[in-house]
Amino acid sequence: MRTVVVSRALCLPLVFMVACAPKTVAPLPTVSSPRFPDFVAPIVPLAFTNTPAAESESRGWAFLQAGDLKNAEREFSAALKIMPAFYSAEAALGYVELARNDPTAALAHFGRTLERDQADTAALVGRGQANLALNREGEALAAFEAAVAADASLTEIKQRVEVLKFRGIEQGLADARAAARGGRLDEAIRAYTTAIASSPDSPFLYRELAAVERQKHDASSALDHFRRAVELDPTDASSLTEIGELLEARGDFEGAEKAYADALAIEPSAKLEGKLEAIRARVETAKLPAQYRAIDDLAQITRGDLAALIGVRLAPLVQPERRRDAVLITDVRTHWAATWILTVARADVMEPFANHSFQPNTAVRRTDLAQAVGRLLPRIAALKPAKARAWESARLRFTDLAPGHIAYPAASMAVASGVLTVAPDGSFQPSKVVSGAEAVEAIRRLEALAELPSPGQGPR
Repeated sequence: MRTVVVSRALCLPLVFMVACAPKTVAPLPTVSSPRFPDFVAPIVPLAFTNTPAAESESRGWAFLQAGDLKNAEREFSAALKIMPAFYSAEAALGYVELARNDPTAALAHFGRTLERDQADTAALVGRGQANLALNREGEALAAFEAAVAADASLTEIKQRVEVLKFRGIEQGLADARAAARGGRLDEAIRAYTTAIASSPDSPFLYRELAAVERQKHDASSALDHFRRAVELDPTDASSLTEIGELLEARGDFEGAEKAYADALAIEPSAKLEGKLEAIRARVETAKLPAQYRAIDDLAQITRGDLAALIGVRLAPLVQPERRRDAVLITDVRTHWAATWILTVARADVMEPFANHSFQPNTAVRRTDLAQAVGRLLPRIAALKPAKARAWESARLRFTDLAPGHIAYPAASMAVASGVLTVAPDGSFQPSKVVSGAEAVEAIRRLEALAELPSPGQGPR
């Protein structure tokens, strides 16, 4: 047998030829339908255009969209090897990891890209997608919003931002409402504030936040947020009503009147009409003299006070068809209630004395009040005859007021009608001075008998 000996010198050229042979390059695939249509292709920076690295990235993206992740990674890695500063290829490698369902590895690549260019849209969108895969919706939203800020043409990303915002609002709203129902007001306010930050143009968020603030007795913040709700939705009758109530509590009756009127124009209701009527009465009361507004709290009222109460609150009853236009009163010209004193005197409800003085500062006693009531009840009887029968024929017995007393008929009628009351022992107490509260209550009962519109709080 012959032994063949091959010289090492002959082998070396052969090894060199194999090592130096050109590597096989995979042919570019034809991509008719991208495998990952929601991936954003990185844009080659101007400094890297028409370079071998850019060519490798272009080839790699074609492989990626064809689903060939191995060749895609090889091309992107080659681009980075040629030019390590070529950060677009780094972002592309992030998408390869997303395609492999490894969002954590993808985030590392996107992070390195954004260290070089904070506004790289491909890396920002990729970071958002990776965070979504990791259920980090807040971080995903921040990345997507940054991408849209960098490139307003990313319409699909804009839509994704809105969806994420809506999800956040839904969850935040549920948390806020649950906290409010549970009485955790500070927690509810924080949750509503967070929801508003995500959706600053949603009027219902401001309205619900304001309701919680009102529950917490933070009237100023509640008022601001109800007003913001109305700015965003001028048809928000509920917020307008709340504004009216807050302004009314603050003493801004004119502002409250406008708010109620605007709400009523949008959404008519009997309850709102009542609020508007009451606040209009309070607006008128606010224009009245301070002495009038203080009557309710007086320990004893004067003839001038009583005349003002009757003149203001029972105006329809003190304007009869026949009245004494020529009434001479000598001592009320400078009195704060002069107008109403003249009105009730001309209407024969309260008469001046024989010397033509009215004595407006004289204390009113129960008999004085009864006589004024006795002159007003027949006027109500003329309007409401059915109501009058019971008190017109009444002849009540009092332990301290005889039927022959000059004030007895009026006192009997006033008590029978329910306008005035007697003591538990049946006494009328004719000489007892009348307090402001007692006088106001008597006027209120007269209003009810006459079915006059209910006034606001206080003497008016």
